[in-house]
Amino acid sequence: MTLSDFLLFALPAIFLTGLSKGGFGGALGGIAVPLLALAISPKQAAAVMLPILCLADVVGLKAYIGRWDVANLKVMMPGALIGIALGSLTFGMLDERMIGLMMGVIAVGFVLLGLIFRNDKPRPLQQGRGTLLSSIAGFTSFVAHAGGPPIMMHLLPQQLDKLRYVATINLFFLMTNAIKLIPYAALGQFNQENLLLSLTLAPVVPFGVWAGLWLHKRIDHTWFYRIARLGMFFAGLQLIFKNL
Repeated sequence: MTLSDFLLFALPAIFLTGLSKGGFGGALGGIAVPLLALAISPKQAAAVMLPILCLADVVGLKAYIGRWDVANLKVMMPGALIGIALGSLTFGMLDERMIGLMMGVIAVGFVLLGLIFRNDKPRPLQQGRGTLLSSIAGFTSFVAHAGGPPIMMHLLPQQLDKLRYVATINLFFLMTNAIKLIPYAALGQFNQENLLLSLTLAPVVPFGVWAGLWLHKRIDHTWFYRIARLGMFFAGLQLIFKNL
């Protein structure tokens, strides 16, 4: 595949990643790796995306500094470490397609069940559930950068203020992705070709983040959560169709 063909898939993937980080807490970023995987192998797509995700995390967090929910992060980060450790230990032994399919089904099912058993009252933070879902997020984030759906399953029912929601999920993935850099490097994922592709795509990230911030300020609380759930639904569908 030529560079121009690669960019045809890569540029929208990176822009949507920035848009998601800037304004929607990762809801629209789940399609980035599947899009890239249409041009390169899934493992290479994951390696190319990790530095991009780290950059998007840093750029996207600047507008949300200090607005995150500390109680949630205290529950979520230990789970993420467990999931990353499991992903590192089982790297190369896993069927990526099965993991992607499983996460897609869970994401779509979560949204559909939310419509059927709708509850407009916020649910309190549940530590056990939060740690479990964060462990799954750490694991699926390590193997396929598909950690968004489990974290959204944990945070969406709490109906946090949209600013606090985005700040919490962005800081969670900033720390998670930064930790992932170490095992990715140890596993030889950052070769010259992958790093060069990441560097080529990096300038697109700020434009996506700025677009996300612009939209975030103009969308009210109700529509924000509708868009977040819709993004989760389509990310789940993408994972299902990509891995069938």
